[in-house]
Amino acid sequence: MLMMNDLGSMAAGMLPFDPMCGGGLYEQQAPKPPRFVFKMPRVVPDQRNKFETDELFRRLSRESDIRYTGYRDRPHEERQSRFQIGCREGHADIAFTSTGTNLQLTFAPHMPIASYHQPTNGVCDFEKERGAVHILSHFIMNGVCVRWKGRIDLNKLDGTGCLELDEERATIEHRMLQEQIERYNDRIRDYQDKPRAFRNQDRVTEADMENNRRLNY
Repeated sequence: MLMMNDLGSMAAGMLPFDPMCGGGLYEQQAPKPPRFVFKMPRVVPDQRNKFETDELFRRLSRESDIRYTGYRDRPHEERQSRFQIGCREGHADIAFTSTGTNLQLTFAPHMPIASYHQPTNGVCDFEKERGAVHILSHFIMNGVCVRWKGRIDLNKLDGTGCLELDEERATIEHRMLQEQIERYNDRIRDYQDKPRAFRNQDRVTEADMENNRRLNY
């Protein structure tokens, strides 16, 4: 039969842990500085200037020889089949032979070339030229909105292509960049205004206390 002291000991041992009693309730904790999360911009401020002056863009903007780079370890016939399957699914890996620059193109699955104006990531067309596929792919490269345009021979798995400045998407991304910078600047201003507001409040409080002391006298 348990004695009262034993019950008291058990009860004391079964008390639930209170996280507020670890000293945190009574200790003064230093306020943590605010965290400003600024996402890395997707584009540079002046996309046109970079596209026209950057040496890599200048070289890739000229129509150059390209080749399909997928499944290099497979037989040529299998690569031909996989390339066409990839195009119909909406992707292709290519490289500029002159610079060795590799690109992973993504675009909408196979559709007529007349649909190029539609707001998609790009298109591919097997109907424009017999024995070849024409591809248009939109993406951001080194902070610049570009589109890759070219043709690839379905038998040889090589062809020609080039990069162009995608002015429409560049305008959209630039507007998004400006909005992102403005939001960030607003947060900085809010953070800088808070200490100033606290200092003004302290001055008002001290003035009120001084007035109260004078009235009491």
